[in-house]
Amino acid sequence: MTIKNPRDLFLFLLSNVRQGTERSAKIYQELSDVAQDQDIREVLDARGFLSQKILSTLDECFKIIGEKPVETSGRLHDVFLEDFRRELGEIEHPVAKHLYVLAKAQHLTHLRIGEYEALIAAADMTGNYEVGLLLESCLADQLVMVERARRLIRHILESRVAGKMAAMAS
Repeated sequence: MTIKNPRDLFLFLLSNVRQGTERSAKIYQELSDVAQDQDIREVLDARGFLSQKILSTLDECFKIIGEKPVETSGRLHDVFLEDFRRELGEIEHPVAKHLYVLAKAQHLTHLRIGEYEALIAAADMTGNYEVGLLLESCLADQLVMVERARRLIRHILESRVAGKMAAMAS
């Protein structure tokens, strides 16, 4: 797609976020499938549910601007998943695996946050304030995921430290 003006850029970025959200939903599902910790699995499953909600919101954005998504490469997600599979296979310790899965989920979520921030600015620049509001609700869902995963990481580490301290006390 040749980008000739701010509207074309907005359409490209919106399409990229939509296609990335579809791919991310599949990645979150794979992360959930390999997660051995029930809490992590539940958070990632909920994240998959939110991805479907976000896709509906993004579809509404396209409806509002009267456009259809354009094709983007999406190669980044393919490389992400390929690296995840390879690196996870090299990790033996269960707690390390838990943390790795959460770290990769955080990585993917932060990538999406950056895209939303740019897209919201582009929506404002093109006068699509209604779409900007919808996109901010999608961004809020991403920020909730970051916070939830951060607390889960802290919980895993605190449990690990508590276990070590109990072992040293006995």
